[in-house]
Amino acid sequence: MNIYDTANKLATEIKQSEEYKEYKKIKEEINQNPELKEKINQFEMARQEMQKLMIKGGQPVEEKAKEIQDIYAKLIQNEKAKQYFDSEIKFSVMIADVNKIISEAIKDVIM
Repeated sequence: MNIYDTANKLATEIKQSEEYKEYKKIKEEINQNPELKEKINQFEMARQEMQKLMIKGGQPVEEKAKEIQDIYAKLIQNEKAKQYFDSEIKFSVMIADVNKIISEAIKDVIM
């Protein structure tokens, strides 16, 4: 089996995982609710802004951190939003674990 076949098999396995299916399903449900989708998008934009500040080496402004916490606290009061964030975390952890396995296997040539 060549590496591309293996990669395609991995992609298929990921799409068949419960983490993927759950995340995809809740994303589709969120997309059907424009108001909730917009609130989640605002949260994501604020979170990305905070990450950019951290990458630049600057300390995130306390106001920005508080804003993100407040948005998140309000969002998770909505059960669909809570399910969205929970499933996003589960899916992200799975992908990070797969990436870690691959990275560990080839660390002798990438480090």
